[in-house]
Amino acid sequence: MKKVFLLALSILLLSCFTLYAAGQKDEEGAAMKIGLVTDVGKVDDKTFNQFAYEGMMRAAEEYGLEANYIETQQPTDYEKNIRTFADEGYDMIVTVGFMLTDATMAMAKEYPNIMFAGVDQFYAEEIPNAVGLNFSEDQSAFIVGALAAMMNKSGVIGFVGGMEIPPVIKFRKGYEAGAKYIKPNIKVLGVYIDSFTAPDRGKAAAEAQIAEKADVIFGAGGPTGSGGIVAAMEKRVWGIGVDQDEYFTTMGGGPAPYLLSSAMKRVDNAVYSAIKSFIEGTWQGGIWIGDATNNGIGYAPFHDTEGKIPGNVKAKLDEILKKLGDGSLKTGVKI
Repeated sequence: MKKVFLLALSILLLSCFTLYAAGQKDEEGAAMKIGLVTDVGKVDDKTFNQFAYEGMMRAAEEYGLEANYIETQQPTDYEKNIRTFADEGYDMIVTVGFMLTDATMAMAKEYPNIMFAGVDQFYAEEIPNAVGLNFSEDQSAFIVGALAAMMNKSGVIGFVGGMEIPPVIKFRKGYEAGAKYIKPNIKVLGVYIDSFTAPDRGKAAAEAQIAEKADVIFGAGGPTGSGGIVAAMEKRVWGIGVDQDEYFTTMGGGPAPYLLSSAMKRVDNAVYSAIKSFIEGTWQGGIWIGDATNNGIGYAPFHDTEGKIPGNVKAKLDEILKKLGDGSLKTGVKI
């Protein structure tokens, strides 16, 4: 009797596994559908668009989902593109970038039975079917600030930021905190520029800081910050990027012999986690924070500078990331 029971149980478990592996189904038995709406750009553009797409596809493969995307051509299309997926009966929609915040909120209210996840979006009001995927910018900046201090020789490093908004402020303060964690007396020059699309102004600001002996420039502000990185490359001082791996974005895949790393937001992991929570029934609307505890932040590979960074520096970065993750190290940043 016992053997018959065990055999029946084994068959039942195998059947359940087979159904699970075949893919998640909606109430009508069709594969659940996930749609992604990019900001202006494409899913292979090496920006948040691509990382969000990669996170979605990882989840789709793991859970057997139907996944599609729409590449936005112009900002006026945000709401129209989201509505396209909504009207086609998609179960979850991912939107990429803070510029889609208003459109995402509007659609989430109009379609309460569809789950929405917005990358880099902060919602002023809590909507049960919408989650804003945000990140601890201060943690990723702390890591590269420590890197900057360890590679610094002049006693001066620089920061070129975009508009003075909370994420950029956190990048600046985290960078300063990380640098001073390594060298308490290091001088950190910094500037905010009231535009994210002014690479010429970012470059001029970095050049001014380099003239004041800064030998590392952290550019944190879209194309404006990229201008600062370009100035660092031209002046042959160290540069550090932000958000994604700027070896591929600003530097076009290299060569970049003076780009140390980038303070990264792991958008791929954030999107994957959001989809996973929906599929597994642990969904929570509101705000999700990607940090060192959930692999939501990190730093980019060294690429062309790999051989120029001493082993003890690499080991220290690993130690800092681990300590941020287990809570034994705090950035101290509050805004």
